[in-house]
Amino acid sequence: MTDKPHPVVYHPIGIIRSPFKTTAGTPIQPAGAEGIPGRVEVFPEYSAGLKDIVGFSHLVLIYHFHLSKGASLLVRPYMDDAEHGVFATRAPSRPNPIGVSIVRLVGVDGSVLHIRDVDIVDGTPLLDIKPYVPAFDVREVEKIGWLAENVHKLPEAKDDGRFTG
Repeated sequence: MTDKPHPVVYHPIGIIRSPFKTTAGTPIQPAGAEGIPGRVEVFPEYSAGLKDIVGFSHLVLIYHFHLSKGASLLVRPYMDDAEHGVFATRAPSRPNPIGVSIVRLVGVDGSVLHIRDVDIVDGTPLLDIKPYVPAFDVREVEKIGWLAENVHKLPEAKDDGRFTG
């Protein structure tokens, strides 16, 4: 018999700002959002945690897909017409609607981080920030599943609103 873990509760540490006011038309990955500016407004009570962040060129933003409609275990992702298991996609309609993006840090102004390569809707709650370190984060991969036939679509792929209510 498996014991169910206790509920997990997270509280935002800030808000992500971007030019995207709705999900529709938003790039679906940072690699498809090259150069798009944004900012991260860290709440004052967390600003001490930004000490030394200026020494990193890229950051991992972990955030809540606040506009995502209910979870689905089978989804039709943006770059394919076939259904796939949600855990074989990066679709936002997940049991825990958590997003992850790697962005370029271009400046720090107090508790505001100026960033580029933003694929996130304006007003998205920020859960955490981690420095991106290639020695930790880059891995050679042998296969990328169903995306192998579709990854070429990324530069033109945009959110079409299918995962928001």
